[in-house]
Amino acid sequence: MTDKTKLSLTQRIVIGMIAGILVGAGLQQLMPNGSDFIIPLGFFDFSTRSFVVDGVFEVVGQIFVASLKMLVVPLVFVSLICGTTSLKDTSKLGRIGGKAIALYLVTTAIAISFAMGLAFLINPGEGVNMTTSTSFTGREAPSLAQVFIQMFPSNPFAAFAQGNMLQVIIFALLFGIAIALSGKAGERISSLFDDLNEVVMRLVTILMNIAPYGVFCLLAKLFTDLSLSAFGNLISYFFVVFFALIIHGTVTYSVILKLLSGLNPLIFLKKMRDAILFGFSTSSSNATIPVTMETVTKKMGVKNSIASFTVPLGATINMDGTAIMQGVATVFIAQVFNVDLSLSDMLMVILTATLASIGTAGVPGVGLIMLAMVLDQVGLPVEGIGLIIGVDRLLDMTRTSVNVTGDSMVTLIVGKSEKQFDQTIFDNPDAGKKIEDIDFHHLGDNK
Repeated sequence: MTDKTKLSLTQRIVIGMIAGILVGAGLQQLMPNGSDFIIPLGFFDFSTRSFVVDGVFEVVGQIFVASLKMLVVPLVFVSLICGTTSLKDTSKLGRIGGKAIALYLVTTAIAISFAMGLAFLINPGEGVNMTTSTSFTGREAPSLAQVFIQMFPSNPFAAFAQGNMLQVIIFALLFGIAIALSGKAGERISSLFDDLNEVVMRLVTILMNIAPYGVFCLLAKLFTDLSLSAFGNLISYFFVVFFALIIHGTVTYSVILKLLSGLNPLIFLKKMRDAILFGFSTSSSNATIPVTMETVTKKMGVKNSIASFTVPLGATINMDGTAIMQGVATVFIAQVFNVDLSLSDMLMVILTATLASIGTAGVPGVGLIMLAMVLDQVGLPVEGIGLIIGVDRLLDMTRTSVNVTGDSMVTLIVGKSEKQFDQTIFDNPDAGKKIEDIDFHHLGDNK
């Protein structure tokens, strides 16, 4: 008998998020400004910060994120080989890759252009009038030629160990093509990877069951240390970035999806809930790959042969949310230090941020590292990053949600254009749900 009171994964994650925020806010009241709350127990003093915040919350939260990241390389490698070998016609691979890369780069350019335009309209940094007495030398942006050279691994095992996802993807593609062209031997190896894929996906399912607890601990730790006074003069910057992320993640993606595929954007956004929540709670596109893969294949009907290629690729090169932050932050820091950005400076920011998104690791906080490179390209003080770092963690969570939404949108468009898409699964509101999550009374109403 099905337990009607059993909560779905989405509901449990939401409960974990809300509970984590409330607990963290409560602990912040007990321990303002990084202080501690000591409970004397006679034989020893119980430190709330050491035992609870920096102990239980930190350990459980980081174990959860590490467990998700543990899956990234094996999941991408195995699923991409399965997808490549299942294509049969290897000539399709170049076409699929071309479509996906073009869409990812175009949406990134749109994202940063929109963000900079919005920042110039609202002027979040105007009137601060800060000066700098020190100079900073950021990392030089890689040339386009260097970007392509670095995509190919000289040592694939080093790429696995370092988590260099572009190199892992390239090696998996080449290995998958070789398997597809190897006749009987290739068929045997392909069967082995199909079995490995089943095992990896089962591991994903196991880890998803601990997700609500991991999300609770991550947010409880974050909101314990997040000082509301840190927003101060940054409140305008924060909301400009946040507003730009929301508009891009809902309106821009919906328009592109409707124009290029004809699919219903409302159904798409509704089915993205789990992946969006995971992206928000982990701040990592790579860590969310398992959930994104499950969403686009089981809930939206894209064939695994497409999703296994476009989703990992998107987690690696699709950084629309990060590009939005970089665009607004560049304008904000320029206004704070009274630096006028010329048209060529703005174009340089757009080009640099778009190209830099290729190969950027999909892990928490990487946007700030890339921002240093973008600022240096237009002669802005890299120290300006210190102004926004206090609010970046919360924005990092939001922009990761935008990134994974973009990954799924491009996957749908490519899948539909390649006729590797099942419309009935996309239209079915219960597709991909476990049996206990389905509202059978609702199904009866539709008869």
